[in-house]
Amino acid sequence: MKKTNSTSFVTAGLLLGIFMAAIDNTIVATAMGTIVGDLGNYEQFVWVTAGYMVAMMAGMPIYGKLSDMYGRKRFFVFGLLMFLLGSVLCGLSQTMNQLIAFRIIQGIGGGALMPIAFTIIFDLFPPEKRGKMTGLIGAVFGLSSVLGPLLGAFITEALSWHWIFYINVPIGAVALFLIARYYKETMEASKQKIDWLGAGSLVLAVSCLMFALELGGGTYSWGSPTILLLFAAAAVLFTVFTFAERKAEEPIISFWMFKKRLFATSQLIAFAYGGTFVLLAVFIPIFVQAVFGGTASDAGTTLMPMMLGSVVGSMIGGALQTKISFRAMMVFSGVCFFSGMALLATMGTDVTRIALAFYIALAGLGVGFSFSLLPAASINQLSPRFRGSANSTNSFLRSFGMTVGLAVFGTVQTLSFTNRLNGAFKEAPIQVENQNLQELFTPEGRAQIPPDVLSTITEAMSDSITFIFSLALIPIAIALVAAFFMGNDKVETSKSMKRNPSSSET
Repeated sequence: MKKTNSTSFVTAGLLLGIFMAAIDNTIVATAMGTIVGDLGNYEQFVWVTAGYMVAMMAGMPIYGKLSDMYGRKRFFVFGLLMFLLGSVLCGLSQTMNQLIAFRIIQGIGGGALMPIAFTIIFDLFPPEKRGKMTGLIGAVFGLSSVLGPLLGAFITEALSWHWIFYINVPIGAVALFLIARYYKETMEASKQKIDWLGAGSLVLAVSCLMFALELGGGTYSWGSPTILLLFAAAAVLFTVFTFAERKAEEPIISFWMFKKRLFATSQLIAFAYGGTFVLLAVFIPIFVQAVFGGTASDAGTTLMPMMLGSVVGSMIGGALQTKISFRAMMVFSGVCFFSGMALLATMGTDVTRIALAFYIALAGLGVGFSFSLLPAASINQLSPRFRGSANSTNSFLRSFGMTVGLAVFGTVQTLSFTNRLNGAFKEAPIQVENQNLQELFTPEGRAQIPPDVLSTITEAMSDSITFIFSLALIPIAIALVAAFFMGNDKVETSKSMKRNPSSSET
């Protein structure tokens, strides 16, 4: 009974830690306009997100490997402490430069939380119970992606933007207490040689690539010397990292894992899903406000069906992963996701709210399966000493996909929207040039726009968004094909392992 209670407390601590880290970026994005209005330096605001993402993603694979070598608890606790320290400092920020620096501290901590939490779950629970737990964690991840904008808007309006960071303190403090008090790790640390060259080249490579993707097309043009130099540096550093990993005794990322079909396909799907699912969370609210004329609250609540769909999908995927193969469930996931995105690509300005809710719920259901299934597939039949590295690689590639997807599809949407406007107003370019398009996102502003101009702008916005949804079908289709190659593996229970010793973990 005591052990059961301890496990429940540890699970609660892990869920709180994941929720806090996963919700942070979306909750900050919602308040960004208010933060810029208070602190100024609009030209620097992109670094608030870029700094956090670079620090978090660069740390993920390293934390995963270190947790395999020296234990999970110390690095999860370290991540919580760094995240809480960064949160407090962010809330105290008086300048944009301070906020950027403190967000980097947050990111250093955030990189440890999600991948290690999944790994601890697999260490704590036998195979027959892991599905339920990973489904629960996946549901929390899906919930946070939609709840973040709603919570961010509420806190910013009711209190102040500082509290979007302070709110982390009580949540993180409870998580820290539960993990520190009740998690009794059985894994023993072993002194091993750290791959410093691999770790250093990976951090620098990810940093260069992330900054290129975050700053390209906005702060700098894609063809500018700064962006080209960042891409070139990333390519060189990734090459150095690859050579370093092949020679390291304990590599940060073990390339031999990619020779396993289930692991390799899971990483490809994670990248593709990350780069496309994020489009729904970003562009559906824009569609609702710019096309429907809804408020920010309307935009947030419109995402609720997607949230419910992703939670249901994650729970079903977790519950069935010992009964049905990863391939069968991920194929079903891909069909749902592809169908939902295809329906979204057919939308026009006359689409009904009910139809939109169904489309995004279907897409959310498909993606929800991946939240619980892909981490489980990544570490399936791997021994505990490789689980941290495998899980962190999966988390890293999903997050990396989100960043690449936003950069690429965001640029395409902007170009498409601009071209459509220029085509529609080619005989009166001054009218469009002087039109403040930000007015499109508020009822008061829309009332000031002439009806014929408003109709043309909303049509262009609708077409540009549905255009990127149609392009998103390409990576989703690739993920669906990859799912067919996952094989017939499923999570084996303790009983099946005893009946079939040859399937024991590598």
